[in-house]
Amino acid sequence: MSGTAAAPGSGTPLEGAGVAVEPTESTFHRLTRSTVIVTFAALSAMIIGFAIKAPGQFDTWSNFRQLAQNVAILTVVSVGTTFVIATAGVDLSIPSGIVLGEVFAVKALALIHVHGGGTAVDVAGTDSKATYILVALCGALGAGLALGVVNGVAVGYMRIPPLLATLGTLGAGLGFALLLQNGVNTATNALDPISSGHAIAGLPNLIPIAAIVVVLGVVLLNFSVFGRHTLAIGSNAEAARRVGINVERHLLRVYVLGGMMSGFAGFLSLSYFTTTSLAGHSTDNLKAITAVALGGTSLFGGVASIIGTLIGVWIPAVLQNGFVIIGVQPYWQDVVVGFVLILTVWADQLRRRARQR
Repeated sequence: MSGTAAAPGSGTPLEGAGVAVEPTESTFHRLTRSTVIVTFAALSAMIIGFAIKAPGQFDTWSNFRQLAQNVAILTVVSVGTTFVIATAGVDLSIPSGIVLGEVFAVKALALIHVHGGGTAVDVAGTDSKATYILVALCGALGAGLALGVVNGVAVGYMRIPPLLATLGTLGAGLGFALLLQNGVNTATNALDPISSGHAIAGLPNLIPIAAIVVVLGVVLLNFSVFGRHTLAIGSNAEAARRVGINVERHLLRVYVLGGMMSGFAGFLSLSYFTTTSLAGHSTDNLKAITAVALGGTSLFGGVASIIGTLIGVWIPAVLQNGFVIIGVQPYWQDVVVGFVLILTVWADQLRRRARQR
């Protein structure tokens, strides 16, 4: 399974008519046209290069485990962003979704008298950590759900361009979070079991959680009606509407999914850093969009890859980590990723023009 999905009906006319068409290009050329494979090859080359340059430092199990933990939260956000971009949309409100997820989780804990930085107290006569986790999770997902509904209604039903709609909710969401917190962060250790636990093979919990989200994203995109409708809308919204897809309702669902993934990321962030981060996620929307684009999801919609997004998340992390280890200023990571992103979008445009011809 490549993890890449494209809108149905993208084959040649002869293929659609049931007529066999002889392949006109080599296997190598077909592989190099796959953005996911090219991106994976680039990531592999980076890893090999840093491993050769810094043996015994970069290529260690502890370093890769730390890298995986560092990218786990962004991976969760990027999976939701993949579905949004697959509809030819965009979600700039990710930072507000994460921050609101943190704030609502803290407020939910306060409702059951779990105070920031303090020890857990009894809830209904028990001392169950699972209760605190569930309450905080519900608060975070509720915040993401509310944000996603606003985005979905604005984009799907009010026909506001996604860029402007989510830019508006970005500012409004962050402002609302500041109002709720009075501009002050809140610390809590109630979610320590999430960040400090090692449930599977000695891996921090954030890693298997992110892996589960990736697997569910692959299944939803590639093997469900939801995924097919998402790609169809991104390929041609009007054609999707004519074949019976309720485009407005589906866009609402997609933005709700994106919002809930942001809220869930806020829950994970609160557990990892043990405090809200009112000003700590300002560039997470750009990081997620970059990861999605690097992974082969078309910014013009209709083609998407969850596996590609996972690879795209790792590229900036590996670059930054490798530069630090070999003594190069980590700011070069932004330069390299910026140019790679431009080349990726340019290649996507070339592929679209080739298909149109």
